[in-house]
Amino acid sequence: MLSFLRVLKRFPLISFLYRVPGVSWCYHFLLGLAGALYHGFPSKYIEVIGITGTKGKTTTLELLNAMLEAGGRRTALLSSLRIKVGERSEKNRLDNTMPGRFYIQRFLRQAVSERCDAALVEVTSQGVSMSRHRFIKWRVGVLTNLAPEHIEAHGSFENYRAAKLSFLKNVAVRGGTVFLNAEDEHFPFFRKSLEGHVLVTPYRRSDAAAVAARRNSKLEGEFYMHNIAAAAAVARSLGVNDMAIASALTTFSGVPGRLQFVQEEPFTAVVDYAHTPDSLKAVYATLRERMQRDRRQATGNRQLICVFGSCGGGRDRWKRPEMGKVASRYCDRIILTNEDPYDENPETLLSEIRAGVEPEKLAVTSMIIDRREAVRKALSEAAAGDAVIFTGKGSESWIHVAGGQRVPWDERQVVEETLAALKKHV
Repeated sequence: MLSFLRVLKRFPLISFLYRVPGVSWCYHFLLGLAGALYHGFPSKYIEVIGITGTKGKTTTLELLNAMLEAGGRRTALLSSLRIKVGERSEKNRLDNTMPGRFYIQRFLRQAVSERCDAALVEVTSQGVSMSRHRFIKWRVGVLTNLAPEHIEAHGSFENYRAAKLSFLKNVAVRGGTVFLNAEDEHFPFFRKSLEGHVLVTPYRRSDAAAVAARRNSKLEGEFYMHNIAAAAAVARSLGVNDMAIASALTTFSGVPGRLQFVQEEPFTAVVDYAHTPDSLKAVYATLRERMQRDRRQATGNRQLICVFGSCGGGRDRWKRPEMGKVASRYCDRIILTNEDPYDENPETLLSEIRAGVEPEKLAVTSMIIDRREAVRKALSEAAAGDAVIFTGKGSESWIHVAGGQRVPWDERQVVEETLAALKKHV
């Protein structure tokens, strides 16, 4: 159906009609309704939990899934990382975190058929703008946090924020419970906007269940504490006891592509999905703190080397210099490289990031378009005790380049292969 629409939109008249105010909304709304009707409104027969926010959606989803499974629940999961129904799990290769309505409704129908107790869905602002959250009976809606992202796609930050609010209101007005991060700067806005809905629950890192869970967790980083707090709050509301929550975290080792340590000796190599200024700041701060905590700090001047780029295709151009600014404040050496340039000139894109690098760090900043070569350079220059962090790709399977082409890519595998090749030449 969606590919048929893409073909139709090549015709000028169809393309024009699609841009007329209200036409696009009606199309997506009706398609959403059709998907729910066709699959028999499956969300009526399963507890559906939606997690939205700028950062931490996938990690919170996986943490909650682990807690529910530890509590004896059978689960289904749909995220940017993987698609799981019962025991079956596969990598999400759809290039879409929140696929079209027929797909989500089919996923929920499969979850019901496989006798799952709960379905966990990653909810995106763009998915909400296309009515992909509609005609689903949400039992729980969670907001992890909010920061500027997808501004060009939505037209403004206010529109982006409104999309998140639309999902949460959809949950609340139908009797579901909304969980809000009380420590996020946008909490007052969402709390006031949802006034009158009694099932709005704030969560904090200091909550008893979250504190108990954190003691049993192997995860590092302050940002993980918010993810743990959110997952623990939801799990408890669904009847999972603290013992099961703690048990889940003793074995939960993290999410692929999210602060994933590929190597720790003689220097650290880490892969992370961070692709916004705030998320870069969070992972860099975590690694800095880890380096300072390590007693080996006394052995010499340890350096943080960062390798990253930014998404092209006109997406969030505002953040490029901001990312350069963040990197220059935390990193000792900076290597700018391709992430997903799409049809943009990669050199121009990286120059926009470099424009935000502070003057005193320009001498230690380099631009290498070929990401594999950038990985090799960073790892070959790392010394004992250093940390090398690769951000932007995480566990994604492709690099998107000009003409709609996709280059196969596995960041962790490339890092591992490069490390092995370098060791052979030592």
